Amino acid sequence: MREPAFWWRPASWMSRALSPVAYVYGSIAARRMRQAGRRAAVPVICVGSYHVGGAGKTPTVMALITMLQAAGETPVVLSRGYGGRLAGPVRVDPARHRAADVGDEPLLLARAAPVIVARDRIAGAEAAHAAGASVIVMDDGFQNPSLHKDLSLAVIDGGRGVGNACVFPAGPLRAPLAVQTERTDALVLVGEGGAANGIAAGLAQRGVPVLRAQIVPEERAVSALQGKRVLAFAGIGDPERFFQTLRARGIAVAATVAFADHHAFTAAEIDRLLAQARAESLIAVTTEKDLARLRGLPGVDIAAIRGFPVALQIDEGAALAALVRNALAMVRARSA
Repeated sequence: MREPAFWWRPASWMSRALSPVAYVYGSIAARRMRQAGRRAAVPVICVGSYHVGGAGKTPTVMALITMLQAAGETPVVLSRGYGGRLAGPVRVDPARHRAADVGDEPLLLARAAPVIVARDRIAGAEAAHAAGASVIVMDDGFQNPSLHKDLSLAVIDGGRGVGNACVFPAGPLRAPLAVQTERTDALVLVGEGGAANGIAAGLAQRGVPVLRAQIVPEERAVSALQGKRVLAFAGIGDPERFFQTLRARGIAVAATVAFADHHAFTAAEIDRLLAQARAESLIAVTTEKDLARLRGLPGVDIAAIRGFPVALQIDEGAALAALVRNALAMVRARSA
């Protein structure tokens, strides 16, 4: 969906008009979040966000996978597979599945670790355990109560924060903020800006770790585009952040095209973008997540589009590693 602009401004007449619906939605969401979930056979780490749209969850999951693998763990990712048609449980096979089958994020994450897509999180956790997981990493699902989380990481973009702090549809929050922060074991604050400083301060006051992080582009991708003019397009939660990342690295962004999050591209749309790029002597560039949706789409000249890989660099990486290590030790001691 394309996010309404009023979500990211101070409370407006539109958010006030939608507040009765938001109250009902928020009450139901809060009641669900307070339910006890079923424990999985192995520890579960959840990476989620307080609001709909982009925050940096996928790079955080990638960073967590790398950290766990370096510690000798066998992480398996559990995803709902948003945007895919398969209900699962199914193990993602990048050679066989397309984004229309399993969603774009699972395809991207499957490069780093096994990924199970399942709308039923309990069945998905069982499939992840059967696939050899020593720990399950939930990609989103912070508000889903069905599966017990042993460690919950909330991700917020420092520049966007949580918008007008209203619950959907009056704002972007998936549940009342207080209920969500109560269930946060650590906050990952991505990028610059002070939009989330109030939330971070409140959590820190309660002893919840606040970890600063940055989205860092792959140097090889940056070098390949420096001195060139590009047409940047993206269908992610916050396309402007992608465009700003390119500009911040000295890449000349001559044109931008923003689509809704998880946009299902058509061959005709890509043809028009590539025709514009050719006519204006530009290089077409998009995110790795968007490129995952384009791979396998009939009629698309994928070779004419450059992906722009990024990674999450956590300033307090040692603190996160210790937090994860302690959480895993506690679960295993309880199960012994």
